[in-house]
Amino acid sequence: MGHDHSHNTSGKNLKLAFFLNLGFTILEFIGGWYVNSVAIMSDAVHDLGDSLSLGSAWYLDKKSKEESNSKYSFGYRRFSLLGALINSLVLIIGSVYVISEAVGRLFKPEASDATGMIIFALIGVAVNGYAAYKLSGGKSLNEKVVSWHLLEDVLGWFAVLVVAVILSFKEILYLDPALSLLITLYILWNVFKRLKETLFIFLQGVPKELNLEEIENSILKVEKVASLHHTHIWSLEGENHVFTAHLKLREISEFSEILEVKKQVKKILKDYAFEHYTIETELDSETCELENAHKH
Repeated sequence: MGHDHSHNTSGKNLKLAFFLNLGFTILEFIGGWYVNSVAIMSDAVHDLGDSLSLGSAWYLDKKSKEESNSKYSFGYRRFSLLGALINSLVLIIGSVYVISEAVGRLFKPEASDATGMIIFALIGVAVNGYAAYKLSGGKSLNEKVVSWHLLEDVLGWFAVLVVAVILSFKEILYLDPALSLLITLYILWNVFKRLKETLFIFLQGVPKELNLEEIENSILKVEKVASLHHTHIWSLEGENHVFTAHLKLREISEFSEILEVKKQVKKILKDYAFEHYTIETELDSETCELENAHKH
C-alpha cells in the first residue's frame, strides 16, 4: 500500500534553471571574446559544465516521475537520486578546475577589463540568483544539489562584481583569484555533505528523520503483536520512504483479529508518511525462514 506524492514544480524549476544557465553561458562566450577577458571565458567553460549537468538533472527528474513497470517495480524515482550524484561529481570536478585556475593566477596575475566585468557580474548575479531562488525550496536531493550549482555561480559573480568595482579604482590583481578560492572551498564543503547524504541513500540507509526502534516499539504496543523481524526502512530518493516488516502474532483465534492488527499497524505507519509499506503477518505456530537470518 502506498501514497503517490508528485512534485511537478521540481521539473519546471529545473527546466527554467537549465535554459537560463545555457542562455547565459552562450552570452558569456560572446561577451568574453568581445571584451577579451580570459576570466569570463574560463567561467563560460565552467557554466557550460553546469548547463550540461542541469540538463541531465532535468531529464532525470522527468524520468523519475514515470510509472512503475515490470522492469522497475518501484518506478523511476531513484533516477532523481542518480541525477544528484552526477551533479555532485560534476560540481566537484568544476570546483577543482576553478581552484587550479585561481592558484595559477595568484602566481601570474592578469589585468582585466573592470567595466566589462561589472556588466557581466550584474547580469550573472541576476540570472543565477533568480534560478537559485526558484530551486532553493526544492525537496528532492536533485534540486538541492543543483541549487548549489547555481549558488556557486551567484557567489562567484558577486565576487567578480566586488573585485571589478575595486579594480576600477585600484589595480589589485590577486583579489579575484583569492576570492574565487574562498568561495570554491565553501561550496566544496557543502557539496561533500550532499554527496555523503546521496551515497547514504544509495546504500539504503535508514532516513535520518525516521527512528527504526521508535517505529518498532510503537508496533509492538499493538495488541496481539508478539514480535517483529525482517524490518527494513529505506528511501527511494531522499523524499519518499519505504517500510517492510514481518509481524509475529499471538493468541489469534479469528481472521478478523488479524485484520484489526493490520489496521492498527497501518494507522501507526501513516503518521510517518511512507510512500510504500508492506506488512506480512505470521501466526505464533508458524516458522519464518527469514526470522533468524534478519534479526534486529
